[in-house]
Amino acid sequence: MDILQVAQNLIRFRTETGNNAEIIKCMQYIKSLFHQNNVKIDIFQKDNLAPVIFIRNCSEEDFDVLVLGHIDVVPATSEMFEPVIKDGKMFGRGTLDMKSFAAVALNSMEYVLNQKLPIKFGIILSSDEEKGSKGTEAFLIAHSMIRAKIVLDNDVGGDILKIVSKCKNPVFVKIIAKGEAVHGSTPWEGVDANERMLQTLTKIRQIYPYFSKDGLIPDDKWVDTVHFAKICGGEVSNVISCYCETLCDFRLTENSSLEGLKDNLDKCMVPGVCYEIVSSSTPVVMDENNPYILEYKNFAEDILGQKLEFEHIGGATDSREFALKGSVVIMHSGSGEGMHAPGEFVEIESVKQIADIQIKFLEKLANTKSSCQ
Repeated sequence: MDILQVAQNLIRFRTETGNNAEIIKCMQYIKSLFHQNNVKIDIFQKDNLAPVIFIRNCSEEDFDVLVLGHIDVVPATSEMFEPVIKDGKMFGRGTLDMKSFAAVALNSMEYVLNQKLPIKFGIILSSDEEKGSKGTEAFLIAHSMIRAKIVLDNDVGGDILKIVSKCKNPVFVKIIAKGEAVHGSTPWEGVDANERMLQTLTKIRQIYPYFSKDGLIPDDKWVDTVHFAKICGGEVSNVISCYCETLCDFRLTENSSLEGLKDNLDKCMVPGVCYEIVSSSTPVVMDENNPYILEYKNFAEDILGQKLEFEHIGGATDSREFALKGSVVIMHSGSGEGMHAPGEFVEIESVKQIADIQIKFLEKLANTKSSCQ
């Protein structure tokens, strides 16, 4: 498989989250790449949720290896859906996050099929990872018995010399403040919902500090954080606000719990203000001394000719559901910059290297399995 060409073809599909018509076209293209009779491909969709494409070389759902990823992207200009190759880099929406590595997974599947490797191998590509993975949740409910000894997660892009061993738990919280609307010239006759919100957010900041590149930067970045993603209150300038709403994005380490967050929020609410947990997940924490992870790391170091480091990231990953089931999750991706930004790019050589690492690792697993049979 020409990985680079497949990646470019995937990027040309305008699969912004929610554009299901284009997403289905992209999945049909993926399906067309496989002509072998020993492959099963299904496009799962339920209740108008985002579709999921499921590719595997077996009928069972107890896998040796699963690769997880997504084909949806954040919005971008039309120009970004026409990939550009320049100076060893490929520019475009989804080059780093993460269509290049979806192409890597498809290449691995083709290799496993053509070489008839004796491993149960599958790929799950979702299409709403950028907005909560509700389609993936429905897929996993429908496939409640699905398991994998090892999960390869290439959706942690940025630096091929780093393997991610920890991801935080993203918790999204909506805070609602209510007041009494009156004319802006007589504020003492009403109650300003915006003021109530500001008081509440100030209390939250006393527990979860504000970090920024031109302000406070923690010495240890493996800490709980929050940013106020969206604040909406008031209608017009001369009326006291009767309603204000804030969407908060908390990122919790494995040392914190949802119950602990709720306890803190309870302490911060002022009269007239309440909150609801919109969504929560679980952190992914892997043992850096796990034999599979160390074996993968050794393959990667041999191919790259450099030592790799472990790192921790604040972002979430769809592999969390498999981590809860006991899978060994190996989080490793290629190098690039500009994820979600206008200048997004991936280093082409790193895509080829991830593909080589993945195939060598799968070969080793297959050989080990054969020798044990």
